[in-house]
Amino acid sequence: MIQGTGSDVGKSLVVAGLCRAFARRGLTVRPFKPQNMSNNAAVTVDGGEIGRAQALQARACGVAPVTDMNPVLLKPQSEIGAQVVVQGRIWGNAKARAYQALKGELLPKVLESFRRLSAQADLVIVEGAGSPAEVNLRAGDIANMGFAEAADLPVVLVADIDRGGVIATLVGSHAVIAAAEARRVAGYVINKFRGDVSLFDDGLRIIAEHTGWSSLGVVPFFPAAARLPAEDAVALSHSRVAEDRAIKVAVPQLARIANFDDFDPLIAEPDVALDFVEPGRALPGDADLVVLPGSKATLADLAFLRDQGWDLDLHAHLRRGGRVLGICGGYQMLGRRVSDPQGIEGPAGETAEGLGLLAVETRLTDEKTLQEVQGRHLESGAGVRGYEIHVGVTEGPDCARPYLELAGRPEGAVSDDGKAAGCYLHGLFTSDAFRQGLLATLGTRGHAGLAYESMVEATLDALAGHLEDHLEMDRILEIAQGGEVARFPLPQPRQAP
Repeated sequence: MIQGTGSDVGKSLVVAGLCRAFARRGLTVRPFKPQNMSNNAAVTVDGGEIGRAQALQARACGVAPVTDMNPVLLKPQSEIGAQVVVQGRIWGNAKARAYQALKGELLPKVLESFRRLSAQADLVIVEGAGSPAEVNLRAGDIANMGFAEAADLPVVLVADIDRGGVIATLVGSHAVIAAAEARRVAGYVINKFRGDVSLFDDGLRIIAEHTGWSSLGVVPFFPAAARLPAEDAVALSHSRVAEDRAIKVAVPQLARIANFDDFDPLIAEPDVALDFVEPGRALPGDADLVVLPGSKATLADLAFLRDQGWDLDLHAHLRRGGRVLGICGGYQMLGRRVSDPQGIEGPAGETAEGLGLLAVETRLTDEKTLQEVQGRHLESGAGVRGYEIHVGVTEGPDCARPYLELAGRPEGAVSDDGKAAGCYLHGLFTSDAFRQGLLATLGTRGHAGLAYESMVEATLDALAGHLEDHLEMDRILEIAQGGEVARFPLPQPRQAP
């Protein structure tokens, strides 16, 4: 089990790299994350949803994602509450305190999924969530040491040196977790190192003296990781706008933005400057295209968008000749009205006026669409493929001008002047012909050499090679094969004088 000293230390990508590395050695490998909190979700082949990080890890293993890879998915809908998805299906909603009490009830489901997955594999690589040092949340834990204990797994800790304080995070983790949990840690990995690795030799010695834990490697910073989907919206705060690009695409960073990895192919395009516009900043006046992203809570984010003044910016953008595209929740916002008669997102009967850029209306329903689909963009004829993951039905006059055809049915809508469009298809920009055709309409051909899916595969291979070069891979495999950590006695930490 790969745990971290904190969030965003690189656990997800380390797991993906290990999955690809051990799969290349001929092992049957599967990823697993008992509990994930993310609004970036993927559709599975068995008709459910899991975190997109586990879908990427499944891809690294060379298999299709299934719901057992992430049996509990929490999708935040507010500052204190989230939708709870269990084994791929919506279980219900829970506020943070209520969920703490619920976790013990979910452990049997989590273990059921883990055992089912383990029966198919030589090796299961488990990813923790947050940090085991969050001991205030230890009671009923199913995400870190609670799961490791229940499944009797050895643990490897990942620590991020790039953010600073790495010695303190490891020594501090050892200090606050229970002694039995500290003994379960079979080693640690220093991640995102920059510079001369030998300069950290004394750091490794100090960590060993205070914890008794051994290093399994120091991994240099891997810049190509930016080409792979990020799991957490915190990654958006690290984004930068590239200068001197032919095309500028703006994406308002909604409070409950979902599936923002839709935009990774545009980030990879050398002719595109993608600007994630954070709250408090106006949409850029020089944007060629504004894309409204998906949202976990359309009504709340529609209000948030107006609070930021982005509705006014959108109308000004269109008056200047710009174009607008809405995806999923963003598509719903572009219409005339969004209603919630059943109380899917809030009080039953709530209705909000939409942006009015498309002559459509959306009614939220309790039936959730979860499917992988392919088809074509009707204007250009370019093939597209992706997935739908949404609640709601959208209808209206502009649907007579569908944006796409998916599996033989019309999908989406286009305004009568062609400047605004929307659809429910996530993953739209991964289709090279569609993406390059869209960029052509904005003034550039797109980069003919960019084959996005091939780039992701090449990056996973490079990540695996990077870990092979810098981690004690044989030792990590030996730890996993050993089962009980007790077979690998660790040196005792130095006694305080």
